[in-house]
Amino acid sequence: MVEETSGGRFRIQVFPGGQIMPPLDCFDATSKGTIEAFMGAAYYWTAKELALEWFTTVPFGMNAEGMATWYHQGDGLKLWEESYAAFNLVPRPAYAPAPQMAGWFRKRINAIGDYRGLKMRIGTGLGGKVYARAGSTTVLTPAAEVYAALERGVIDAAEFSGPHDDMVLGLHRTARYYYYPGWHEPGTTLEFGLNKKAYEALPVDLRRTLDHAAAAVEVHSLSEYHTTNALALERLRTEFKGKVDVVSIPAPVLRDLKKLATEVVREESEKTPLARKVHAAYTKFQALVGPWDHVAEGAYHQFVAV
Repeated sequence: MVEETSGGRFRIQVFPGGQIMPPLDCFDATSKGTIEAFMGAAYYWTAKELALEWFTTVPFGMNAEGMATWYHQGDGLKLWEESYAAFNLVPRPAYAPAPQMAGWFRKRINAIGDYRGLKMRIGTGLGGKVYARAGSTTVLTPAAEVYAALERGVIDAAEFSGPHDDMVLGLHRTARYYYYPGWHEPGTTLEFGLNKKAYEALPVDLRRTLDHAAAAVEVHSLSEYHTTNALALERLRTEFKGKVDVVSIPAPVLRDLKKLATEVVREESEKTPLARKVHAAYTKFQALVGPWDHVAEGAYHQFVAV
């Protein structure tokens, strides 16, 4: 897209993760200028700064539309740029594989106590801390190893993404109970990280071309996942009927999880000045758009689902 819209003036060479360096080295490599850009997720880098997780998703936080609105109409992108400036990086929202599911469980969850003693694969740091507070042990199993770990009983549960990506991994063949909603990652949005010096060296028109290309990826990914997840859910309910149960987390359990999540997020947000600042801005914006979401979408979807 960038090459076409720039008339061939701007070409991006893409390498698969792991081809030229270990995948999680891309942040530092881009920061140093070894490479000029990467695609990842801000919550991978929380060892550098806890505030970064808020730019991917927050348990019981905003959905993908809310995240996009915070970035582009609120102060989300400005704060993100401020956070990445210390690393010589410029962030841009990338594709958004949201909303997600709560994951695959080998046993039913009927009460908050059922999480106690479970060993679970989970990607997000804040969500993992909530499960840990509920008594679970969390592990970050690589995507390629999740199927084998769950199928062999090395772990008791696993979350990865939504129905489409989960079925690509074959997780529907490893555990019966597929829970929703994905409270731990309601608005997951990935990122493009750009070397600041390289980005600012581009002519203004090519910077804007790159910005709009990133925004197009964000929008197209939302429509793509909306479609592919719908098709995958239909397959689960038809082709795998009697083998997979797509079930909602009981409301009392969700309330308990939300209480734990509120505690965890508040505690983590107090650990650095930047986390405190970003959390305050995020919470303020969620409080702004939440009532409109309820009026415009919540009541409508509840009605048409009947």
